[in-house]
Amino acid sequence: MIEFPAEGDWRHLCVDMQRVFAEDTPWHVEWMDRIREQVEAVVQRDPARCVFTCFVPPNSVEEALGAWRAYYRKWPMMTQEALPPELIEVIPSLSRYIPPARVFRKSVYSPWQHGGLHEILRKEHVSTVVITGGETDVCVIATVLGAIDHGFHVILIEDALCSGRDATHDAALELLSGRFSTQLQVCDTATLLGALPSHSALQLARPQDQDAG
Repeated sequence: MIEFPAEGDWRHLCVDMQRVFAEDTPWHVEWMDRIREQVEAVVQRDPARCVFTCFVPPNSVEEALGAWRAYYRKWPMMTQEALPPELIEVIPSLSRYIPPARVFRKSVYSPWQHGGLHEILRKEHVSTVVITGGETDVCVIATVLGAIDHGFHVILIEDALCSGRDATHDAALELLSGRFSTQLQVCDTATLLGALPSHSALQLARPQDQDAG
């Protein structure tokens, strides 16, 4: 049974469901397509309450900061100067919900790094974040831990998450559900949709695109 806090609103953080991971690139996540239907069901339920995060690489290897430079030396073909810009965008089946859904761009695994997302959600009186997307053991786990640090109640949708590695996907879910059980709930899509509270439609007078930088 999924319980929402009595006070505060909820938002859906859809993590990095981007063409660069869904299509034939070196970062392709093979089973992202398998969760697309479940992710879309959550988005479709209330698009105005959805925030799509997008991972944006630096323009070049030289522009990467610190240890990220070594990372992009391994992946120079994934910098913006080498990558078609449309691959950074949300996959077409989900991008049709923008707007009213919004996009939050980030340059690191966590969307909380620069404080902008946290500030937006607090101004909107959000207390709960529902999380879907990928990869479970990279950007999703960073999103979950940051949300917990900021005091949000987290609901993780296990059949709407994906990874390039089954073993670390399973280990990440086991870690999160076992160690953070007072701050996090795990359920499937059908259970979430049956438990979502009724709220009036949102009218957000904010730009559709937010930037973490």
